[in-house]
Amino acid sequence: MTYKWNDKIFKIDTPGFEELALQVFNFQYEHNPIYKTYTDMLQITPTQVNRLEKIPFLPIQFFKTHVVKTTDFDPQIIFESSGTTGSINSRHFLKDIELYRESFKAAFELVYGGINEWCVIGLLPSYLERKNSSLVFMVNELIDRSHHPQSGFYLDEFAQLYKTLTELENNGQKTLLIGVSFALLNFAEQYSLSLSSTVVLETGGMKGRREEWIKRELHEFLKAKFEVHSIHSEYGMTELLSQAYSKGEGIFYCPPWMKVLIRDEEDPFLVKAEAPEATVGAINIIDLANVYSCAFIATDDSGKLYRNGSFEVMGRIDNSDIRGCSLLTI
Repeated sequence: MTYKWNDKIFKIDTPGFEELALQVFNFQYEHNPIYKTYTDMLQITPTQVNRLEKIPFLPIQFFKTHVVKTTDFDPQIIFESSGTTGSINSRHFLKDIELYRESFKAAFELVYGGINEWCVIGLLPSYLERKNSSLVFMVNELIDRSHHPQSGFYLDEFAQLYKTLTELENNGQKTLLIGVSFALLNFAEQYSLSLSSTVVLETGGMKGRREEWIKRELHEFLKAKFEVHSIHSEYGMTELLSQAYSKGEGIFYCPPWMKVLIRDEEDPFLVKAEAPEATVGAINIIDLANVYSCAFIATDDSGKLYRNGSFEVMGRIDNSDIRGCSLLTI
């Protein structure tokens, strides 16, 4: 391609999504050796791929076992997922960090408006321990772009966090408290607040830190402790460069360059037809910002896709359901 992908991806409209996605598929089939080999082993040829539902979705585990790159390049940065001791982490090789910056900035502003209107507080203790977290990178950039003197990261300084949030509330300052689930829960168990100018945004991240809570129970607890009507959520992952946001009730909305499809959990290569009200199954994601890795990912999440394009995450699926992973030996 001779044009800059950014110009196409972030100016896309709904009618043009399928056409651009098919262009990205052909580009990645030609320039991504892993994706090409995977597609070939499925006996799918580019001429057969003429609509979204026919695009092959790469199992997300490939990011743990292979270098998933479209075109040959030295990465500007490598994002790596968190994991338990001895586990294999996903790695995302970025050719152009500006694609990520433009993606998360545009997605944020579609939902929350200008970043410079906010004070941004990051409660990400476990992630701050890692130097290659895409979430920390994003929140750090949001903190910098907010230009607010009280924006910043917190580890376990809950007393200071309480004081800061109280001051911001007294000043009527729009504030975003973005945190991993276990840290928000730990803070809320020690402090109660009445937040009217603050949005509480949880990003998941309970596993291995403390006893798991059902998401709805977690949100109800946080709503009661912070006296807010809803808890917002962010749906993102190391393997993606885009995020979907929920303003409550666990219903997520994608930015225009990101789309969710639902595949059959029994047949991982079958994308399910749209149901009258909602389609239930395993989540496939098209993230066009992933133009230099893989834009078509079969995740480990199960979900429900509504007719308006919004979706709900219902849980995790058994990895054995993604039988395409038998091709990881390629």
